[in-house]
Amino acid sequence: MKFSVATNFQPDLIPAIKGYPVAELFGKLPSDSVGGGRASFMLAPLGQEQFKAHVREAGKNGIGFNYLINPACMDNREFTRQGQAALDQLLDFVDGCGVTAVTVSLPFLLPIIKKRHPRLKVRVGVYARVDCVAKARFWEDLGADCITLESIAINRDFAMLQAIRQAVQLELQLIANSNCMIFCPLSGQHMVNLSHASQKGHASRGFMIDYCALRCSAQKLADPTLYLRSEFIRPEDLGSYTELGFNSFKILERGAPTPVLTERVRAYSEGRFSGNLLDLIQPYGYKREPGKGKGRLSGLRRFARYFLRPGVINFAGLVRLKRLAEKRGLIEELEGTPVYLDNAKLDGFLAGFREMDCRKSDCARCGYCASWTEKALRVDPLYRDEMLRLYRDAFEEMYSGELWD
Repeated sequence: MKFSVATNFQPDLIPAIKGYPVAELFGKLPSDSVGGGRASFMLAPLGQEQFKAHVREAGKNGIGFNYLINPACMDNREFTRQGQAALDQLLDFVDGCGVTAVTVSLPFLLPIIKKRHPRLKVRVGVYARVDCVAKARFWEDLGADCITLESIAINRDFAMLQAIRQAVQLELQLIANSNCMIFCPLSGQHMVNLSHASQKGHASRGFMIDYCALRCSAQKLADPTLYLRSEFIRPEDLGSYTELGFNSFKILERGAPTPVLTERVRAYSEGRFSGNLLDLIQPYGYKREPGKGKGRLSGLRRFARYFLRPGVINFAGLVRLKRLAEKRGLIEELEGTPVYLDNAKLDGFLAGFREMDCRKSDCARCGYCASWTEKALRVDPLYRDEMLRLYRDAFEEMYSGELWD
């Protein structure tokens, strides 16, 4: 078993995960000419020299590095002379740093990289949405070295997982600890929004209201069964996937503090975890370390860099959105634990999916995840009510147009 682990580029990360079966780290510069799977404001500031040093340090410890060239959309720049020049410049930089692999989601990019930079392994990212045999074979025939399957569609579809594994010979990877809703209707928009929010030269200049994240986090509080109607793989359940021939797993999240990432690597390496499962699978709501002040977007200078857009958005409304996001833990660490998913009470949960087809099921009638939610999940009712009021007001401002007046 091996892991591909998100990097936060902090100097204490590599020593902390050394000794675990980490084959590679993955990440990228906060912005570049192609963009990627996270908005720039979600990532810590990072210069090219710091990036190079981090890649070198990983290599010294026997850990590869996977650079993400994985946007869902490049604004058609890939078909222009200027866009091609910028892509070449980025690939030259990445190759020169000693990166061992790159991840793409756009088919046009894979043969370009294979021809111009044959040393690099090319992995297919989750934004390519590979969720069936035909798509997997397409990418294998194109020359991919590895495919990360679309977790929201098939992490719990064991028949499809087995069919894909038997159909192709290349490495297949699963995301272990994502908490997106299965078959999420927001995912397509979210992928494109995030891609442009880290693309240098884009008209948005890194500005993005993360509506999809706000809507998703609101829906989970409104209907807590969505915490379980999700794609996550518990550390205790990895064996159900290795039995099918899956031995490569991806561990998120790039914006997580080092203690959080280290705990995730440890839990999945040892195949066990005791506590709040959301600490492993949720991409926000990290606990604030004792004695540590606020971080991420709390500084006014950093907030202004990405969000201060006179004439684009109502500033007062934007500040209200920021406060909501902070209180929900979307852009700041939390001091309490308003939502607790007891991992110990989920033993046996995954087994039920072997006998059902979620793609054809009406969750409201099925009730399987609802019964486990009642057993394993606790939500602070006061926090829930307060946050749902804040979400309601925020969405009303968006839908009415008041946020932009």
